[in-house]
Amino acid sequence: MAQRILIVDDAAFMRMLLKEILIKNGYDVVGEAENGVLAITMYQDLRPNLVTMDITMPEMDGITAVKEIKKIDATAKIIMCSAMGQQALVIEAIQAGARDFIIKPFQPLRVMEAVQKALV
Repeated sequence: MAQRILIVDDAAFMRMLLKEILIKNGYDVVGEAENGVLAITMYQDLRPNLVTMDITMPEMDGITAVKEIKKIDATAKIIMCSAMGQQALVIEAIQAGARDFIIKPFQPLRVMEAVQKALV
């Protein structure tokens, strides 16, 4: 059975790019959320094997969402997605419990490397 992934990003275009990379590599994208609030609800409903989480989003940012998801499920596997120049936020996200991070624009090889590493 394919690993189930939830994609969280406020930009539909970024969600589409990530979804294409993941599906092409045999993963099952079970949901897409455009903010942290929705991500938490969808995580509870879908219980994916992995979440890709954008850092900067409206309503609730990715770091807060990571902390909330970790409260629900301490074993949750989350990879942060960030634009260049957000290194301080990436460090904060890793401290909050994220496993890894990928930089936008997405490089398919790097995405797969982070996903495979997080799912071990």
